Amino acid sequence: QGKILEKTGLCSQITFGRYVRQGRKLGVDPKLFIQDRQFNKVPVRVYQPKATSDGRRRGIIFFHGGGWVFGSLDTYEKVCRYLSRESESVVVSVQYRLAPEHKYPAAYEDCLNATIHFMKNVEHYGVDPARIIICGDSAGGNLAAAVSQTLAGRSDLPKLRAQILIYPGLQALDFNLPSYHQNRGVPLLFRERAAFFALQYLNGDALHMQEVLEGSHIPPEMRLKYRKWVSPDNIPDKFKVRGVKPLRPTDFIAEVYETVKRFCEPNLCPLLAEDAIVHQLPESFILTCEYDVLRDDGLLYKKRLEDNGVRVTWYHLEDGFHGVISLFDYCGFSFPAGKRGLDSVVNFLKGL
Repeated sequence: QGKILEKTGLCSQITFGRYVRQGRKLGVDPKLFIQDRQFNKVPVRVYQPKATSDGRRRGIIFFHGGGWVFGSLDTYEKVCRYLSRESESVVVSVQYRLAPEHKYPAAYEDCLNATIHFMKNVEHYGVDPARIIICGDSAGGNLAAAVSQTLAGRSDLPKLRAQILIYPGLQALDFNLPSYHQNRGVPLLFRERAAFFALQYLNGDALHMQEVLEGSHIPPEMRLKYRKWVSPDNIPDKFKVRGVKPLRPTDFIAEVYETVKRFCEPNLCPLLAEDAIVHQLPESFILTCEYDVLRDDGLLYKKRLEDNGVRVTWYHLEDGFHGVISLFDYCGFSFPAGKRGLDSVVNFLKGL
């Protein structure tokens, strides 16, 4: 429908997508205080349990999904309310600027600035500075990983207690990993759309999408350099049983690389961060779904974290698909896998 509307000139695919995913305002929650604020000029929504607490609560910074292009505070309202109620935590949902109007690093900078503001003002929200957690879903998982890496070496701020990455997208070097082929046509995120979103975030357009999908956007020497971290060899064999043979990258095209070379920046692709950064990261929770093109990004990052001595809790939804948690209580129904995934996050939080 979005493509039809774009061809007729009525509106762009992105405008249409935002309309259908905008969410709706919900009524008062009897168990939560909810208020919209600005953290360092970034719009946020703060969820605070009404029940009295014996001590200071956990504080969760939440970055929504939507390919850096879609999503809003309203879209993830039910998810954030559930996290706050069930884990008895203060949740801060961040409305970062969206692409293509605001290209990289706008979303990352908004998430970082809102997080730093919160960390410096936790006493106003009854939050324990030793229990601050960053959480993100899909593109929000990308942003959460990037912000966690940036804060890892900061001595002027509280140390993060944990990071929670829900089917995150963590690299744009290889769109031919096994999960990209196994799930290339599985809703809600097709293989082509993953590259489309990454390019929209990076450049504000989707030029050279085919070359990026084929792998001709990365120089051979750089591909070799990062092979130790981005390779099917690092994915357990059991995840390749259902697979299609990965394609070999086509010939390198220097002109394309010039337009996408920032894909090699860890703030955009956190899987490429150096070990010196990764080993400083906090305890981590990673959720992956079997039917998700981004599954292998999560598996590769899990290995990187574990190789660097970071404690990782991994939860894999064998019947899950990309976006299943964002559909929690959507239009009155929930997928069982989404509810299990969300509850696994809550259980992890309760142990912190």
